[in-house]
Amino acid sequence: MHQIKGKEYPCSASVTMALIGGKWKTVILFHLIEKPLRYNELRKGMQTVTERTLSLQLKTLQEDGIIKRKVFSKKPPLKVEYSLTEFGKTLIPLLKSIANWGDYVVTKFSK
Repeated sequence: MHQIKGKEYPCSASVTMALIGGKWKTVILFHLIEKPLRYNELRKGMQTVTERTLSLQLKTLQEDGIIKRKVFSKKPPLKVEYSLTEFGKTLIPLLKSIANWGDYVVTKFSK
């Protein structure tokens, strides 16, 4: 049993999935591997995600210390950019492996 931030997890895999699991977190992180992106740039790369879902997932990833949010202006419209933290960058090999496996599945099973 593992305990992180007051929550108990039965194994290390469940810790990982708690932090990056779900439909959109991994996709967000994959888009942030190469460079920091603004909200609208992320949205363009993930056209089927709703604005609410994207905002909530970004907030959760930020709270978990995986991404950081940098605000460049004090007056509206705010220029906000999201990037991986040093902790978040430790996920890059995992994210690339997930993407590579997805490529394999596409080539093996697509018609």
